[in-house]
This record gives sequence, structure tokens and C-alpha cells, in this order.
Amino acid sequence: MLRPVPLQLVSESDDGEIVRRCVDGDRAAQRALFERERRRVHATLFRILGSNQHIDDLMQDVFVSVFRSLHAFRGESSLATWIDRCAVRAAFKHIGKRRPSHHLELVAETVAATDPSAEQRALDREAVRRLYETLERLEPKQRLAFTLCAIDDRPVSEAATLMNATVVATKARLWRARRHVLKCAKADPVLAAYLVGASARAHGAREEESS
Repeated sequence: MLRPVPLQLVSESDDGEIVRRCVDGDRAAQRALFERERRRVHATLFRILGSNQHIDDLMQDVFVSVFRSLHAFRGESSLATWIDRCAVRAAFKHIGKRRPSHHLELVAETVAATDPSAEQRALDREAVRRLYETLERLEPKQRLAFTLCAIDDRPVSEAATLMNATVVATKARLWRARRHVLKCAKADPVLAAYLVGASARAHGAREEESS
């Protein structure tokens, strides 16, 4: 009786080999690549879209696109970056297709991890909800630039690569998105306080990394 081959996760250093095996139709390699990349893809979609009922479907769309087009991967960038581009394209297509009318739920990963009081957690939840409602009114490319740089904390150059745009265009989109968010925050004390706190936490995290 044949036993199933155990699933083995692959590291980024194995990109060339895993791509070759996936293109050859090796199901074990495809499962291993999916397991390696799925959490990061989910996190990227999550930060761009907020808590969205379509994320699981979009995850499937991303990996269907990945496996259908892996034969075109030439290694100009890392495989992880190439897969991130697929995720960003899927998010962009979803944003441009429709404007959800339902209220967004909490995006848990953006709330402070310092275990604040119940009252502060409630304020954070409400602020995040308001932030994503504000982002719903942005032009899709501006929203992508903002979420990739301001929420996912990617460098502008990396965001430009993922969006297949120039650094100059990405900076312009990010600037317009920030201006829109800050304008909305001026009329919304809850959102304004959250943005100030998020900026301070991000600055503190960068100082810790550099020390």
C-alpha cells in the first residue's frame, strides 16, 4: 500500500527548484509552495481590503493565477515578490469591480498589541472601521499605495514594484491618499487619535529595529 508523501515546506533559497517542480505538475511541490506563501498573501489582502468576506475567494484566485503563470517566472525578483504582485493585482481588480456597501469589521492586526484597556480596544476597533471606510472612497491605485506603504509598512520602491508603477507615480498616489485620510481625520477625533498613535508605534518599532 502506497503511503502519501509527507508535506515538506520549502525555503526561499529553493525558488528555482520549487518553480520547476510546480511547472512540471508536482502536487507536493505546489502544496509546499502554497503553505509557505499563504499567510503572507492573506496578510497582504487583509491589509489592503480590511476584514472582507471575499478574502478566501481572492486567496484562491491569487494561487490559481500563480500556478497558471509560474512558467513565466524568470527570477528577476524573488518568488515571494512575484507572488505578492499577483496578490496586489487580485486586490486591485476586486477594489475596482465594486464598492462594498456593508460596514467593514475590525482589522485585528492593525490594533496595538500592548493589551490596552477594554475601552481603548473599543476605540481602536472603531477607529480602524472608520479608516477603512475612508479608504473605500479613494481611487483604487491610491488606496493600494496607501495600504502597502502606510499600513503594510513597505518601502515606496517595493510598493511601486508590486503595483507595476514608477516610484514617482507611487509617491504621488501615496501623497494624495495621505491628504485624503488626514482631511477626513481633521473632522473625526477618533480617527485622528488613532493615526497619531499608530504613527508613534511605528516610529518606536523602527527605533527598536535600528538599535
